[in-house]
Amino acid sequence: MTAPRLLLLAPTQSYRTDDFLAAAARLGVPVVVGTDRCHRIEETFGEEQGLWSLDYRKPEHAAEQIAAAARQEPIAGIVPVNETTAVIAALAAERLGLPWNPPDAALRAADKAAQRTRLAEAGLPVPAFRAFRLDGDPEAAAASVTYPCVLKPVVLSASRGVIRADDPAGFVAAWRRIERILREARTERRAAGAEAARTVLVEAFVPGAEVAVEGLLRGGAFELLALFDKPDPLDGPYFEETLYVTPSRHPAPLQREIARLTGEACRALGLREGPVHAELRLPPAGPVILEVAARSIGGLCARTLRFGAGISLEELLVCHALRLPLASLQRERRAAGVMMIPIPRAGILHGVGGLDEAKAVPGVEDVVVTAQEGREVAPLPEGDCYFGFIFARGEAPAEVEAALRAAHARLRIDIRAPLPMV
Repeated sequence: MTAPRLLLLAPTQSYRTDDFLAAAARLGVPVVVGTDRCHRIEETFGEEQGLWSLDYRKPEHAAEQIAAAARQEPIAGIVPVNETTAVIAALAAERLGLPWNPPDAALRAADKAAQRTRLAEAGLPVPAFRAFRLDGDPEAAAASVTYPCVLKPVVLSASRGVIRADDPAGFVAAWRRIERILREARTERRAAGAEAARTVLVEAFVPGAEVAVEGLLRGGAFELLALFDKPDPLDGPYFEETLYVTPSRHPAPLQREIARLTGEACRALGLREGPVHAELRLPPAGPVILEVAARSIGGLCARTLRFGAGISLEELLVCHALRLPLASLQRERRAAGVMMIPIPRAGILHGVGGLDEAKAVPGVEDVVVTAQEGREVAPLPEGDCYFGFIFARGEAPAEVEAALRAAHARLRIDIRAPLPMV
């Protein structure tokens, strides 16, 4: 029998795995990675890193696999990195007797339609919405909604497949496009179940600024870790996120209301333990909840956050999962931000110039290109990966935002159309 350790649930394509492994190493915590295993992850981690091959397409089966493996290699805590693994974590924690979210709450949070319904029933502010089956008649659906509206598949994340429609013709075109996107998203469809994979959520477009909330649930109590402003407008037709900057520049009373509503939404959904990432819009009438996810922030964006004496968000989450002492949840004083580098067009990436110039911008800490040269890239709504990230810190949010924009302006991204087939 080996000592109890942390189970990290990370898909092969996850950007977060290295940062979590580094956090666990700093804490002296042994880790096993539960993944939808393939040759790529074996090459990444090597033979020494413990790996459990799990069937992400069937969360119940994956949880049984974890429970069986844990009888030989005890697990003291679980950290998931996305919506699919958050559901598996809840199912596995229930079997292992570990504190985590109830499975029904995790499933509810991962299904945008079910989440909207529960939040609306609880009297919380959400956009007006309706759910439609994709095997229905899009023309009839288009005639029954008000405009502008936003169509989104209930099983995808990172704004993939999210499209604004301003009239019936745009609605039908968005519907057909989402059908095509979902046909390519096999793992997400299977993990969510047949009904969710055939559902499109249509909601009223909510004008106003957007913010992101990073929080932690401990015993049902919500604790705010960071509030990010999104300085770039997100008005559609697609909703590619670019800038995240913290601390927020919104008035303190509004920030308190955002945190209060996020905590209320977690309670309404039944979430009790672990990380929370939420998105809200800020129209004049008050905050509106767009999403509450039972996971931490995506991509490499967590690198913007430091707590207490300088620990990372990943270290904080590992400590929480293993019920280790948490000295402080207070974010560092300095402002910080990240730019998720936009993908300007679809094609083959041939290279990125200007990296040294971008890194030399005062305040910029790093520029990381995650897209692989020679591979095809695509912007939203089809795109399913990040191009890269720019990180900056400074004394004020405006200073950080200016540094991120200046660094991005120095990049020269070479994307070319694929050669025609002969």
